[in-house]
Amino acid sequence: MQNFDVVVIGAGPGGYVAAIRCAQLGMNTAIVEKRATLGGTCLNVGCIPSKALLDSSEHYYNASHTFKEHGIKLEKLAVDMPQMIKRKQEVVDVTCSGVEFLMKKNKIEVITGMGAFIDATTLEVTDANGKKSKVQAKHYIIATGSKPNLPASFGYDKKRVICSTEALEIKKVPKSMVVVGGGVIGLELGSVYARLGTEVTVVEYGDRILPSMDKDCSKELTRSLKKLGMKFHFKHAVVGTKATSRSVTVNVEKRESDEKFDIKTDYCLIAIGRIPYTENLGLDKAGVKMDDRGRIDVDNHFRTSAANIYAIGDVVKGMMLAHKAEEEGVFVAEMLAGQKPHIDHNLIPGVVYTWPEVAAVGKTEEELKEAGIAIKVGKFPFKALGRSRASMDTEGMVKVISDATTDEILGVHMVGARTADMIMEAVALMEFRASAEDMARICHPHPTYTEATKEAALAVHGRALHI
Repeated sequence: MQNFDVVVIGAGPGGYVAAIRCAQLGMNTAIVEKRATLGGTCLNVGCIPSKALLDSSEHYYNASHTFKEHGIKLEKLAVDMPQMIKRKQEVVDVTCSGVEFLMKKNKIEVITGMGAFIDATTLEVTDANGKKSKVQAKHYIIATGSKPNLPASFGYDKKRVICSTEALEIKKVPKSMVVVGGGVIGLELGSVYARLGTEVTVVEYGDRILPSMDKDCSKELTRSLKKLGMKFHFKHAVVGTKATSRSVTVNVEKRESDEKFDIKTDYCLIAIGRIPYTENLGLDKAGVKMDDRGRIDVDNHFRTSAANIYAIGDVVKGMMLAHKAEEEGVFVAEMLAGQKPHIDHNLIPGVVYTWPEVAAVGKTEEELKEAGIAIKVGKFPFKALGRSRASMDTEGMVKVISDATTDEILGVHMVGARTADMIMEAVALMEFRASAEDMARICHPHPTYTEATKEAALAVHGRALHI
């Protein structure tokens, strides 16, 4: 039986980063992963492959819709879907092999198989051939991530009724697709196929897309996606599906009424969220307790009810984001080494990689008003930027919210080109509790998209210069 200081269960971003930091701090570390490749959902069938397809589809969309205006002429433009999928997979393969290299570099033992606790200090690992082995460790970090929420009533068959995993492997551009859920995953993958010419219809139970984000962001992105050709049924629910070998009929009901209708489509993509992956881990044998939502209970240091076992990422409360998991993994590793790490969950940014992109950090205007906090709000539209007009990326805005008394920045919400990168200015300033005036007085280069951030901060005090 092998013995380690730390064993990490799950090799996604949270797990492999936790393992690296533990190894850097001198701990004898192993990582257990059920997949044949490292990187977890994010690198294999999530963040990385979806972004590859998002970029490819955006290139095609620009070539077919805006190149002519830029003075670029093309003939016989077409989508080569097999090549697009092939390139996506090459990106995944290189990225996953990079994680494998990092494990070797940091002398981390990689154990392939499904891990399950026998007790709080012993883990049994079963490989793909059914062979079992055991490891022991002083400390464990559970980082097993999440999986798509796929209710039985939706008839998920991996062929016509699909989740995000299958949506990354479609080899022919569909004529139509129904997306169930107006959250991040559904909008990103829906927009990929909408750009390629698929008629995409989103069925959302709530009254808007991105319900957890600021309402102004939801409105801006809805407007942009409608221009892309996407259709939306808000306050509607999918109650069932019936698939054939060539199509699927989606049964839809309107909320709070008797209205019902069917949509016949090539594919139905289920994207109603994800649930923690905690099955078959033997948590009860280790004395690890879960909450009523299937998440692992942890304290402020990510320690479970078993004193030597920690949990991070999608299996604990909070946003299901790769970078959140990474920060939590580093936190646990440094705490085990006797350090005093810091993490502020309020300042973990969220991003939607549609085009325009959506990015946010801090509180929404709705949350602050509900809490009774007096605020000031400044907005600035991308269409007022010279850089946006030059690139034809004029959709979107930046919104800065500050405390009405102290002027401390409480939330920043963006929709527009490259906002996924722009949001870090807000995160950095908010970590140091900067004011909207601080943001406004920083010199931003011209012409850039980031000028919208400066102008929105100026607008908090009615001082915007270019509107």
